[in-house]
Amino acid sequence: MAETMRAVQIDRPGGPEVLVPVERPLPEPGHGQVLLRIAFAGVNRPDALQRAGAYDPPPGASDLPGLEASGEIAALGPGVDGWAVGDRVCALLPGGGYADHAVTPAAHCLPVPEGMGLKEAACLPETFFTVWSNV
Repeated sequence: MAETMRAVQIDRPGGPEVLVPVERPLPEPGHGQVLLRIAFAGVNRPDALQRAGAYDPPPGASDLPGLEASGEIAALGPGVDGWAVGDRVCALLPGGGYADHAVTPAAHCLPVPEGMGLKEAACLPETFFTVWSNV
């Protein structure tokens, strides 16, 4: 696996023109985390607010925008059970979805429903986890 990845970072507060392509080090999954090879990322209100300078990522979270994505698990951190490299998932991310890869807690992953494409699955996590946590 490469040591770097492509990402889109926010150069300064502003409109879409402040999103710039960059190379970043490939993140490594820590305990209880998975490394997701991202196929698609959702675009949500917090991403637009972050780009405008009105939302700071939480401490320890990626400074890259992108709070939900879909793709395949590329690597497992220590202590991860129930998932395998190559599993198709959609996931809630602590940021970093606007990149080739991102790490997230394994508990924030959902299997992509059978018959659903990765493009459609990328928009599930924010809605699903919001509804699930309020039921």
